[in-house]
Amino acid sequence: MKLAFVTPWYGPDAPGGAEALARSTAEHLVRRGVPVEVLTTCARDVYSDWGVNHYRPGLDHVNGVPVRRFPVRAPRDRHAFDAINMRLMAGASVSAADETVFMREMISSPQLLDYIGAHRDEYVFIFVAYMFGTTYWGLQVCPERSWLMPCLHDEAYARMAIYREMFARARGLLFLSQPEQKLAQRLYPIAGKPALLMGAGVDTDYAGDAAAFRQRYGIREPFILYAGRRDPAKNVPLLLEYFRRYRQSRRSEVCLVLTGDGPLPVDLTPAEGVHDLGRVDRKSLFDAYAAASVLCQPSLHESFSFVLMEAWVAGTPGLVHERCAVTTDFVRQANGGLYFADYAEFEACLSLLLAQPALRRRLGAQGQAYVTENFSWAQIVRRYEQLLSFDDA
Repeated sequence: MKLAFVTPWYGPDAPGGAEALARSTAEHLVRRGVPVEVLTTCARDVYSDWGVNHYRPGLDHVNGVPVRRFPVRAPRDRHAFDAINMRLMAGASVSAADETVFMREMISSPQLLDYIGAHRDEYVFIFVAYMFGTTYWGLQVCPERSWLMPCLHDEAYARMAIYREMFARARGLLFLSQPEQKLAQRLYPIAGKPALLMGAGVDTDYAGDAAAFRQRYGIREPFILYAGRRDPAKNVPLLLEYFRRYRQSRRSEVCLVLTGDGPLPVDLTPAEGVHDLGRVDRKSLFDAYAAASVLCQPSLHESFSFVLMEAWVAGTPGLVHERCAVTTDFVRQANGGLYFADYAEFEACLSLLLAQPALRRRLGAQGQAYVTENFSWAQIVRRYEQLLSFDDA
């Protein structure tokens, strides 16, 4: 029996937390001898044209992981999809008819669905994440052998009626955090279904080089680090606003370093204390974690947070938004940082962390211990092995 991660796209550098989750989990499971494959489309990533095949169909191997790619289904009415999607992104609800159009035009592959049906007895299927057509349609083919890893957070998409039936159909649910599981239990009729708190694997064996980072980028001042997509959905505009106010009101020399994909929503420069590094390699990112005074994760919508966990591994405390149930819960459990609800609290928390190096070290060390105890790869692999045993029972 093999595990099959079913994802809308899969590549060595496909952006996004769910993509990184599927990729890193599959690679670590393969290295430890767990039989794993990835079933995906030929689309490149979430930012590409979902009707275009970027990769060749067929069997591929990516960092040792067998990857079966299937041609995407060309959309029939992209303008209708975009119009509905924009309303959902703005937090609005949509009609049942709109939901039907939304899922009809969402990324999928008939050949992928055919493969799942023809090989249903060979796999335990894990669908990542809840929103995509590969998950919605794929779960209908073989629900009795299909586990859903939703990567869920509180948003308009999650309240669509089509997802209520999808969650109810799955064999069981795999969650990354306790708040994510509680949200799913509030939204969907899943009482009595198998539900496993899996978490996500985090690399705990690296040592960032703070001095190398500062020398490479010429940043000498203490700095706040933001790592991830730079867009409104991640609350980056709020972070930039709060940072600018802090620099002005406190007359502070602290800087803000941003890494990740996407343009900044406003034009800020190093003269204003903002260093935009764009996407960096993993070594540079880990060096940045080690050099930072604090990692700020302002997003309101997370089901996990790799950057928070990775910063903790480097011994750097986190500063998160109180309205994000997941990151706030992690910070409380780990006692690995602080959280804010408005600018006054942001200012107070940041000033405290910058003024007390001993406090930063203590919070970072507690966060590091929490990650090692809960999300080391040895523990994650054991949970997936237990999943295989659970489904065989």
